[in-house]
Amino acid sequence: MSPAQAEFHRLKAPDAALLAQAKEAFLPALGEAFSVAVARYDDVLFDRAERAGSSQLLFLDGMRELRRRREEIAVRFREHLARAWRALEQGEPLSAEGALSGQQGGLSLVSEQELESRLAVRNLAAALQRECKDVLARLERRLAWVAGGEVLDADSNPIGPEHIGVAVHQAFAACELAPEVRLVLIKLCERDLAPLVARLYEGLDQRLARAGVQGPAPARPAARPAPPPRPATAPGEDLFERVPEEPQAGQAWAEAPVEEYSPAWAARFMERWAGGQRMAGEHSAPGAAAAGAGAGAGGQGFLPGDPAAQGMLLEALHHLLEHSRQLRGGAEQAAGTIQQAQGQQRPLTQREMLSVLSLLQATPTATLRAAIGDQHESLSQRLKSEVLANASQLGVDPASTRLDPKDEDAIDLVGMLFDVLLDERDLADRPRELIGRLVVPFVKVALLDRRMFVQKTHPARRLLNALAEACEGNQGESAAERTLLAKVEEIIERLVAEFNENLSIFMTLEEEFREFLEQHRRRVEITERRAAEIQRGQERLEQARQRAQQELAARVEGLELPRAISEFLHNAWQHHVTLALLREGDAGAAFVEAMALADGVLDEVAEARRHVVGKPWLQAWQPALLKVLASVGLHGDAASAAIAAMGDTLQAVAAARPELEKALPELPAVALPQPAPVENSPVDLAGLDEAQGFDKADVDYIRGLPVGTWLDFIDKDGRVQPGKLSWISPISQRLLFVNRRGVRFCVASAEELAAMVRLGRLRMHVADEGAFDAAMQGVIERLDSVVAARGSATLH
Repeated sequence: MSPAQAEFHRLKAPDAALLAQAKEAFLPALGEAFSVAVARYDDVLFDRAERAGSSQLLFLDGMRELRRRREEIAVRFREHLARAWRALEQGEPLSAEGALSGQQGGLSLVSEQELESRLAVRNLAAALQRECKDVLARLERRLAWVAGGEVLDADSNPIGPEHIGVAVHQAFAACELAPEVRLVLIKLCERDLAPLVARLYEGLDQRLARAGVQGPAPARPAARPAPPPRPATAPGEDLFERVPEEPQAGQAWAEAPVEEYSPAWAARFMERWAGGQRMAGEHSAPGAAAAGAGAGAGGQGFLPGDPAAQGMLLEALHHLLEHSRQLRGGAEQAAGTIQQAQGQQRPLTQREMLSVLSLLQATPTATLRAAIGDQHESLSQRLKSEVLANASQLGVDPASTRLDPKDEDAIDLVGMLFDVLLDERDLADRPRELIGRLVVPFVKVALLDRRMFVQKTHPARRLLNALAEACEGNQGESAAERTLLAKVEEIIERLVAEFNENLSIFMTLEEEFREFLEQHRRRVEITERRAAEIQRGQERLEQARQRAQQELAARVEGLELPRAISEFLHNAWQHHVTLALLREGDAGAAFVEAMALADGVLDEVAEARRHVVGKPWLQAWQPALLKVLASVGLHGDAASAAIAAMGDTLQAVAAARPELEKALPELPAVALPQPAPVENSPVDLAGLDEAQGFDKADVDYIRGLPVGTWLDFIDKDGRVQPGKLSWISPISQRLLFVNRRGVRFCVASAEELAAMVRLGRLRMHVADEGAFDAAMQGVIERLDSVVAARGSATLH
């Protein structure tokens, strides 16, 4: 089966009449709509040019190119869809992915512009797929039945979003357009075609239904094949799993399903809290006992999206925070003397709290900025001190005021959350400073809307997750990273400047930043694909070199060759063979001819050593010799001189006159084609061989890992960096991992990785539901440790 051909099993003869009707109902209308849309895009590009700044000329050039090639663009769009439909009629559906990617060979890399275009049309297809998911599922079954097959899928459906995306890509492929202009055009196609395509899908589905086409019942999706089973291990030793990054990342706050409102840590916390309270029995505080009883009532635990359950969770958190504050306060506070003193102070009102926090938000004090940079200082304690100290700016006597317990909870939770976030994430220098500037705004959010702690789709926590993702591990080493950090700074500056008490600013900024982050992810995907292509090119080059060396070694082993012949074979011939293998493989005519040339030259060396005289040496091999010498840049008289030198050398050998042997003329310096350079791997693989030892089960498991798996790599200093399995070499079976920037991070064999597991330098990727949830889990664990360290009843 061709790589561009999708799998399709024909079960019966196709219904040619229905296929023709379906084609006429869909393709002409879509083709005409595309033509009409493209006819308007030159005006759109002209309007864009007026506000494109330095890119104005690019948009004007694009406008002229679009006008010049308008008809060709429409024809190319129609041609791809017609080709895909013909393939279905012939029972060999065309793979959209195969058609989009093409089957390029050799060492040539796909241009960044081409990759950008492919990613853009994939996004277009994904948008159409989301909009039309249900009707597409029905259409794929009906079309498969009409075509006489068992099933069609998104990749093989000739009128599906994937093939429409490929058609758009093909339509503009021949146009000379700047990357930003091409992406604008693809986005315009998505906007203009989506409503029509949805109507065409519905109309065709109804038409086929009226014709009695039902199609086979939808099959249950096949389970992803699991990696090979491993022997029984102790808990925690199952090292690897595939981890999805950012689940539900693209959902709007109001669109999330009910079960997604509750963070995972909340259910775990309530379960432990209820259990702890039951164990503590009569020794529990009354409020806490009630919370524990409620949480475990009926065995239901924490109910996602239930306001009563969320209130219970907040109440349980309050008691845990209060308990930990008492324990940290020591015997004096436990005896009640502090509470008595506080009884003589009034709590700050919420208005006063928000006013003080707004002052700190606009101009954070030097001590607060220092606390953000100091891993050993508690942010919550520093925040409480700063709030009370700065209350004097409002005319409030700090000595006569205190914090309301609920407000103190908010400050404690946010302070500890950022303590955990800054300590446990890879945030250093500038990224740490940027994330630290969010502390005060998030305290204000906690005072205004405590649901932030219990609703995972809250816009404030979504914004924090997105900003933390952008900052984590980002040292500004590349232009893309610096651009990302600049956008983070812009978003935080706007939040600090504009956030008063209206939480809608978080949703606005989160949506804007998510869109920007999506563009960054596309560039990361391009970088990742390029890393795989570079690695593939390197391995093919090394494989060709080794094969050329092996072929030569097999022929000259044990032979002492004349110097001119040896230099020719080890330099020009070996270089020529390497190139032949790269271009055509070992079945190509160039490789076969080169092998025959080597055998022929060595045969003539053997004849010369038998002192055959009067023979016109190498005359039969002149055409092949000229090709080899041309491949290293030797032509005309220079090539003839080199062949003559080898012939004179063979004549000298035949005459047993070594002093008459000629030296081969100096060959031009040649270099084999090199893939683009790669960054040095930060993962030290030195010494990771069989001498280190490894578990065979780990090797088998690693070999079964699917592309997309994330693992944690741990360096000798204990720093952890996640790496994504991006590509597995079909040549060496080595595994390529990239970092979050898509840059090559590690290339290693399964044995080397298994040795890293044995040394504790590789483990399953520690997945979380975002920076906020992971930090909240860390807060709960820190509070637990305070309780446990004081000998109090544990929550476990």
